[in-house]
Amino acid sequence: MSLPDYTLRYLGAHFFVRGWLSANNVLFADGGEQGAAVVDSGYVSHGAQTLALLEHALAGRPLARIYNTHLHSDHCGGNAALLRRWPQARLSVPAGYAPHLRPWDARGLGFHAMDQRYEPFEAHGFLEAGQTVRLGTRDWEVHATPGHDPDAVVLFEPDSHTLISGDALWEQRLAIIFPELAGESGFEAAQRALDLIERLAPRLVLPGHGEAFTDVSAALAASRRRLEGFMAAPEKHHQYAARALVTYHLLEHRALRREALQRWIVQTPVLRRAPGEHATGEHATGEHALRFAEETVARLIADGVLSEEGGWVRMAG
Repeated sequence: MSLPDYTLRYLGAHFFVRGWLSANNVLFADGGEQGAAVVDSGYVSHGAQTLALLEHALAGRPLARIYNTHLHSDHCGGNAALLRRWPQARLSVPAGYAPHLRPWDARGLGFHAMDQRYEPFEAHGFLEAGQTVRLGTRDWEVHATPGHDPDAVVLFEPDSHTLISGDALWEQRLAIIFPELAGESGFEAAQRALDLIERLAPRLVLPGHGEAFTDVSAALAASRRRLEGFMAAPEKHHQYAARALVTYHLLEHRALRREALQRWIVQTPVLRRAPGEHATGEHATGEHALRFAEETVARLIADGVLSEEGGWVRMAG
């Protein structure tokens, strides 16, 4: 039995690897007196699929608790659907989001900036660094990992050295550092998050996207190289973010007219800031923004990520 399979069995966890539109889910079907719990709930349009996965694994047991590593739409989009299905369940999110949830503030949460769909939900509790939460039969530590998102957290089980990393650490890629797209500092915080993960020394990482992995040193080294490259040339991070968000947009919409996709890039607030102008807070002019949008789509087509036929652009393959 592989280390990931053995550890998941030891922890009583089910690890559901989803496509990029939905973040992965970690389900603890047997939570003892506190009940079953799930970490992250996927994207809103995958709500029915998320429900089916959880219902099958729960085998008639109710879901009692929902936790989010952070409130990006691919990690929290299924919250409302899960709470409708299990109305007695209680949702806990990182504490930094509290001002935007009571009352609900979609703009403050960043959904408008990324032009991604969402369904409002009510949080019942908040996660803070230094807390522990009971998942399955083990206590998991809550650690703050700003960078990708200023309020994000990870969950760490110290006995098995297992990390639920959200988007703080992936095996082969680096998540977008969203504060940098808003003209704020984020690269240094992302470095500190990687340093924290290195100090925790996980043996198994359950990431927000991609398969579980054990070569944590290699993943940390790769993330640091990419981060250092972005710090040296912030415009490359802007281009990287545009490619990732355009791909994500097409995963949801399947196919768009090329002109409509380019217009979406120009109009989406998180991509509107001019590359290299983060420190000044300036935004791209209309001409520059359109040229950037055209170049982004053309490059994705040339690289084989997207395909175009009859003026329609969709994911290649």
